[in-house]
Amino acid sequence: MKKFIIIVLIVVGFSSCSEYQKALKSEDLAVKFEAATKQYEKGKYTKAIRLFEQIAPTYRGKPQAEKMFYMFSQSYYKTKQYYLSGYQFESFAAGYPKSDKIEEASYLGAKSYSMLSPVYSLDQTDTDKAIEKLQGFIDTYPNSSYLAEANVVVKELREKLEKKAYENAYGYNKISDYKSAIIALDNFIIDYPGTPFKEKALFYKFDSAYQLAINSITTKMQDRLNVAKTAYSNLLKFNSNTDYKQKADEMLARIDTDLKQFSK
Repeated sequence: MKKFIIIVLIVVGFSSCSEYQKALKSEDLAVKFEAATKQYEKGKYTKAIRLFEQIAPTYRGKPQAEKMFYMFSQSYYKTKQYYLSGYQFESFAAGYPKSDKIEEASYLGAKSYSMLSPVYSLDQTDTDKAIEKLQGFIDTYPNSSYLAEANVVVKELREKLEKKAYENAYGYNKISDYKSAIIALDNFIIDYPGTPFKEKALFYKFDSAYQLAINSITTKMQDRLNVAKTAYSNLLKFNSNTDYKQKADEMLARIDTDLKQFSK
């Protein structure tokens, strides 16, 4: 009995493959659409895409076009071809504004761009684009069932941009370009007042001011030591129990010692 079932399955499999191959070679759009729909419903999205790509250029305006373009967009999304799914979903939303799938298509189109966002250390052009697309969706559908998820994705993308901005600013401290570090870290704090990296930024701004001061020529040292002391105060004002307190206090002691020579 088992052997019979296996044989039947093999025969059915070959038959299915044969139908698919015939559909690929067929000139009949209806045959291609039916075969593509079958592949889509079975979750064989790559096969479905091959057929959709064949009929898409001439299918718009036909009775089943809306369904076809929706499945086509979903197939790209399901196979993680996010550039293509973003484009197809946007095209679907523009072409079928009265579709009952318009909200879902608009969201998945925007979300597709978020899936292209790279790690924070790389160029963030796609991240900026994703935020723009998702914010556009949020503004258009403020009561959407996708709203909570969209807000979470936007928050994650913004945090990625913050991390990159922080690392760029902190990078000047790492290469001992302390003047640039002070300016960059100060700009970062202004641009991202609620950032989770604020404490680190305040400390490394203080560290940069400190390093610049203690390595200065005598004529510039007093002013720079006082700038560093102000940076210390800003760090402690933000968090009096900062993880950097012990090191910051040691640096402050050195500042106070060096300042004494100017009070004589």
